[in-house]
Parts: sequence; structure tokens; C-alpha cells
Amino acid sequence: MPLPLADEITPGDSLADKLLQSLRQSRLALEPGDILVIKHKIVSKSEGRIVDLATITPSADSITWAKKYNLDARVIELALHESRAVIRQKNGVLITETHHGFICANSGVDVSNVDGGRHALLLPTDPDHSARKLHRELKQHTGLVIPVLITDTFGRPWREGLVDFCIGIAGMKALRDDRGRRDPHGYTLQASLEAVADELACAAGLVCGKLNRTPACIIRGFPYEPARSRARDLLRPAANDLFR
Repeated sequence: MPLPLADEITPGDSLADKLLQSLRQSRLALEPGDILVIKHKIVSKSEGRIVDLATITPSADSITWAKKYNLDARVIELALHESRAVIRQKNGVLITETHHGFICANSGVDVSNVDGGRHALLLPTDPDHSARKLHRELKQHTGLVIPVLITDTFGRPWREGLVDFCIGIAGMKALRDDRGRRDPHGYTLQASLEAVADELACAAGLVCGKLNRTPACIIRGFPYEPARSRARDLLRPAANDLFR
């Protein structure tokens, strides 16, 4: 179920209050078993993760790279600042590893859906902490234990197009482990570790869209496993990564 927001989120806003207000206006209510999925942009806005690009002085390397591909050198400088490693830099695309461990373009630095290009939005400092905070506040307001997923849109190796990924989680397992179980033919599963948090993020992305002013939705009826989880559980250790 989509949860549109009529107003822009500003630093210091309570996301719990805004989302519960949206539910009331839509004549909806949370129910036991629901999962809340929210896009990271409203989390970042509420936490003040907004940077005035006029305050950024790009380095000579950022300026050279940006000029070559007609990019904004200030955004490149921010992306490098928000990264702990540059994974690939080719044909105008900058793929980095963020301080969280996410592999994505420009360290998740984004200028879309902000204010027309004057400011850039950074990822939340600790998306898991942000998810846990909202998880607690929803319980305080409603008495319900509602898992929270925070998502962002990333590209994927070998595939065109963008999909939503889970970058912060609270209240449910991020992975479903079917290894060791037998399929209907009696074969013991060896590699069936399902990224359910990412699958739910993708489903929510279809509901929310990109231009609908709908930064959140409710998933109802999915049999999740309650747990204290982390988005880091979804990250493959570098030692096991065949593509770095």
C-alpha cells in the first residue's frame, strides 16, 4: 500500500509523525504483520544529510574528471569524500565503496528530488540506526512491532536498469536461509540464501515509483522472521567476492 506525503521533509521532522499522518489521511492503519518500507531520501532529509553544493570546493582531480564527462565536479568531490574506496572509474561512471560498505555509483550522493540541483543529499550516516529509531517510535505510537526497511536505488553489474536495495533494517531477518533443507525431489539445497530484504525493497520500489511523491509503502501478508538484523548481513565479504 503506497503512503504518499503531501509535504516536503525538512531537517528535524519526525518521520513517525509524518507517516502516521499519511496513514490517517489515507484512511489506513497499521496491522500486526505489516512491514514499512521507506526510501532513504526522506530519512536523509529528516536527519539533515543535505549539502549546499556552493560550499564544496572540488579538487583538481575531481575537476578534470568532471570536465571530461560534463559532470558536476562538486558532486564528484562529495562522492569521493563519502567513500572509503574507488572500485571503478570509467566512461564517466564512478563506482565507490561507501563507509557503510555499499558498492554504488557516486557513494549514493544524489541531487534528484532535492531542490533542482543546488543541494545534494547524502546517505544516512547509519541507516540501521535510523531504521531502529523509527521501529521504536512506531511501537511507542501504535503498540505494534513493525519491521522497517530503508532503501536506495542502485545499479547492478551485468544488468541494465536500476532496482531498490535495502540499506537499513530493523525488526526482521534480512536473509532467509534454506541451506540444508530438501527440495520436493529430495535434493539438499546448498546455496539458497535468499535476500528477502532486497526482494521486498524491489517490490516496494514498484509501488512507490520515482516521481509520485510516495516515499514509503506498507507490505502486508509477507511471512517475515522477526530478528535484530543489519543491512551489513546483505553485504558479501570482499574475500568471497569474485567480481572485485
